[in-house]
Amino acid sequence: MDFLTVVFLVYSFIAFYFLFLFILIYLQNYKRIMWVPAITKKYEVSIVIPCYNEEKSIAKTIDNLVKNGYSGLKKIIVVDDRSTDNSYNIMKACVKKYPGVVMAVQTPKNTGNAAGAKNYGAKFAKTELIGFTDADSFPEKGAIVKMMGFFDNQEVGAVTSNVLVYNRDNLLLRLQAIEYIVIKFTRKFLEFIESIYVTPGPLAMYRRKLFEEVGKFDEANLTEDIEITWRFLARGYKIRMSVPSKVYSVAPTKLKDWYKQRLRWNMGGVQTIFKYKRRFFDGTMLGNFVLPFFIFSWVIGVFGLSIILYRWIRIILLKYLSTTYSVKAHATILSFGDISLVPNVLLFMGLLIFILGILYTVLSLYSIKEKKKYKKPGIFPITIYTFFYLLAYPIILIVSAYKLMRGKTTW
Repeated sequence: MDFLTVVFLVYSFIAFYFLFLFILIYLQNYKRIMWVPAITKKYEVSIVIPCYNEEKSIAKTIDNLVKNGYSGLKKIIVVDDRSTDNSYNIMKACVKKYPGVVMAVQTPKNTGNAAGAKNYGAKFAKTELIGFTDADSFPEKGAIVKMMGFFDNQEVGAVTSNVLVYNRDNLLLRLQAIEYIVIKFTRKFLEFIESIYVTPGPLAMYRRKLFEEVGKFDEANLTEDIEITWRFLARGYKIRMSVPSKVYSVAPTKLKDWYKQRLRWNMGGVQTIFKYKRRFFDGTMLGNFVLPFFIFSWVIGVFGLSIILYRWIRIILLKYLSTTYSVKAHATILSFGDISLVPNVLLFMGLLIFILGILYTVLSLYSIKEKKKYKKPGIFPITIYTFFYLLAYPIILIVSAYKLMRGKTTW
């Protein structure tokens, strides 16, 4: 058995393992995906909004939070990280509009990352729970109240929400909308095995005493929302996700901005893996599942792309060389004996993985109900997402690892 076949078989095993794992989780828990606990206590909440040059969206974010419908929301702390646009003036106008609720503060100097602004704003929070929302994200009405019931379980340290794409005016945005929904679907599955690995910035809630106990956000990490979640898991705290708590986030509209964002996400993920590498198989869900899941999902992507490229290049070269030789030698280019109708096991396995992947994507898309203005993706964007968009993941990962090795960890 040649090396490439062994690699492909290992790759197939890992892919099938995770696909069937998620299928089993779905079959066991599909009735609980949309469930939220009843509220038995009115938790007081403060929400911090880090802001840097977000003059176009910050007022809308504040309005959405104030009007979200949860009476336990005591303070909205908007942190200006020394913006160079009109963001701070808009924030101060919102303070006058919502006196006693909205608080606008400025960092002493630009921190250069969201974690710095979040930690600075957290100093002003005195409530039992503390939440964080990005300045370009808009929680749907009722999103906050649907997160509260999960905190009745004292082992729950954080609750995350259902992050969706707000703007869908071009193909790139529609592809990201598909991506976000698939990620949401997967994240909820991971909750059922205590393995949610990120509490995304657009809307996440934490038990404040635990947030302070673990040391707040890591300002050296490019994905502070992943890193702090791993710290919660490392200490045995549980993470929950409220699927009905929808928050719509502005996604990059241009390919260059999208690439920079995904590069940062991957670099932060690699940073987090290296920080927690000693936790591998340490008996916790972080070490026994989350870390291997993170690694294997990247391995699948990189090896999958490598195998595809190798196969394509090999077939093209062999066809070109054999055709060129046959033409020059006046030999037969194709004979009936060259046509094989015997099924190829490796080809069958690859095709099965591909089909199951598409079915998983479609199931994810039809698992969620959105506002009427957001139509379900058609065949064309799903096809582009499957055949082209996903192929960019391993390329970006490789570039991210390269940049980290060279010490480039700037925002």
